[in-house]
Amino acid sequence: MERAIITGVDRSVRSRAAADWAAREALSRGLPLRVVHVSPPGGPDPAERRPYRPEAVADHVVAELIGRHPGLRAQGLNVTGDPAAALRTAAGDAELLVLGLRGEGAHPRIPVGSTATAMVRACPRPVVLVPGAPTGEGPPGRADGVTLGIDARGPASGAVGLAFEAAGLRGVRLHAVHVWAPLARAAQRPFPVLEEDRATWEDDEVQRLSDALRPWRGKYPEVDVLEDVVLLAPEVALAHASGNRGLVVVGRRSGRTALALCPVAVVPA
Repeated sequence: MERAIITGVDRSVRSRAAADWAAREALSRGLPLRVVHVSPPGGPDPAERRPYRPEAVADHVVAELIGRHPGLRAQGLNVTGDPAAALRTAAGDAELLVLGLRGEGAHPRIPVGSTATAMVRACPRPVVLVPGAPTGEGPPGRADGVTLGIDARGPASGAVGLAFEAAGLRGVRLHAVHVWAPLARAAQRPFPVLEEDRATWEDDEVQRLSDALRPWRGKYPEVDVLEDVVLLAPEVALAHASGNRGLVVVGRRSGRTALALCPVAVVPA
């Protein structure tokens, strides 16, 4: 079966933003899009049937997407059951699973909904979380770069591969960010760390990142790579790097960094 981009939708603005991102990604990859809506087993409350029936949500979103993206191959799928379980099943053969940060039923103070959290933790395929774009604003994310959060001491090959592939498809620079902290080394020393020692350790980290990326540079020679070694916490480093990027890619171990300003792909090991 041909792989597809899967997007989970409800009637929220956030899920529509995610579905539109998924549609553009499907077009760029030449893949079909499957739009999945999951209804609760007990059926909806009558008040929840507006502005249209839940069982028609996926088909309604497909019609909207095809109207905006005429070349899109899209199919709607309306299922009943637990959202996390149904989406995990639907994503079994997916290239990507694309979701909004939270759905229509989530509390506004909760930054990431329960379904998105469950998928980031357990989905067997890469999950892209797209921040919502309120009506009147531009599309989520800007395709002017891809950022990769990488641990050069143990790089997650799935995340690195997806980041290089995404940068190659978009024709943009890949910004590879490796964070490190000298505290572990400094704790082993009975005296303060000299500046020249810290500089040497940083040089070691720079070389480590270069070594980790070398095979991927050979595989994707067309991708321009900016290697960046920083002394920041991973969440802070990626939040800074995501401000003007179209996509941030991290391994599942770094999934807590999903609260970026642009779409974030969380890739299982």
